[in-house]
Amino acid sequence: MRRRAVPGNLVRSLTRAGRVDHCAPVSTHPRIDVARLRSDLLAFYDRARRDLPWRRERDPYRIWVSEIMLQQTRVETAEPYYRRWMQRFPTLDDLAAASRDEVLKAWEGLGYYSRARRIHDGARMVCERLGGEIPSTAQALRELPGVGEYTAGAVASIAFGEVTPAIDGNARRVLARLFDLADPSLAELRAIVEELIDRERPGDFNQAVMELGATICTPRTPTCGACPLGSVCRAKAAGTQLDRPMTKSRGKTPLREFGVAVVLDPESRLLMRRRPEEGLLGGLWEFPNMSIRPGEHSAQAARRAAAEAGAHRLESSSSTASGTLHPVRHTFSHFRAIYRPHAFSAAPVSLPEGCRWIEPPEASGLAMPVAQRKILESWRSAVGEKILA
Repeated sequence: MRRRAVPGNLVRSLTRAGRVDHCAPVSTHPRIDVARLRSDLLAFYDRARRDLPWRRERDPYRIWVSEIMLQQTRVETAEPYYRRWMQRFPTLDDLAAASRDEVLKAWEGLGYYSRARRIHDGARMVCERLGGEIPSTAQALRELPGVGEYTAGAVASIAFGEVTPAIDGNARRVLARLFDLADPSLAELRAIVEELIDRERPGDFNQAVMELGATICTPRTPTCGACPLGSVCRAKAAGTQLDRPMTKSRGKTPLREFGVAVVLDPESRLLMRRRPEEGLLGGLWEFPNMSIRPGEHSAQAARRAAAEAGAHRLESSSSTASGTLHPVRHTFSHFRAIYRPHAFSAAPVSLPEGCRWIEPPEASGLAMPVAQRKILESWRSAVGEKILA
């Protein structure tokens, strides 16, 4: 199926007359007065925007952190993390000087840990190679680790006033409905915003579009009657707002089960390993675990994981029934996981690189995934208090 040639027509109509009139007959849809759209949208933003800590300043470091945190994360979840982060790393120099473990610990529970690793790498790059100055253009910002087109546009427009688009999922929905576009490409949406964006307040304009999508033009229950752009919204006029933009159906999320080894040595130290830097949960600490094979008991998978981590001669913990702890469930972006932990005791042995015997109080201070943290707490409740008493 050929895509409608939206951007070229839009650019020409805006450049020629300052109005958008290409998407549908004028008799059924009102034209969009660009100056009025900008004015109405910015008035909405000035009047109704949420009071968020990163909106009170123009520090590019703080805006950068907020934008990275908000990727795939709701505002109400990200806000307390942002406040704690700024207490721990108030400046770019503070972040660059921190250890990887400190950064991951501050991010613990926020998920998508590659974001934390990339912003840490980016801070070091700015301090070591760019004289401590964050780039001021979207093009230059994209050279930083983990900074994509959206983040670059957001930081450049909000912190530095560059007239450039910043299109996230909320903005995509608003624009698709405004012009009644079923499945617009990013290039199409960028062309639209490049013409509509306010030249004096580009950062506020981008935030206004996103704020509109987050609070009024929501996916399932848009409140069209309160929308400042409702009178010119083509999807509203056509009754297609719930179909715009088109959503792709997601297949069934697969389930994976893991056997987890919670191994204690005679000195009451726990066997833990650090995950590889790259990949899922990179750089975080965990109990040794392995996928359960078809027909295999979870305890066998846990023993295999312990052996890989260097512990071979295991005995089930006498402090729990058969050494079994409560299972822990967790949902990742692309699969669901059930962790089935088993408590063992073992003689101290030399461990391979990336594995360590760790005192239980020290384990509490490590950066760990949410599911692993729950396993640690389960072990403390069932075994640890008896052993450490």
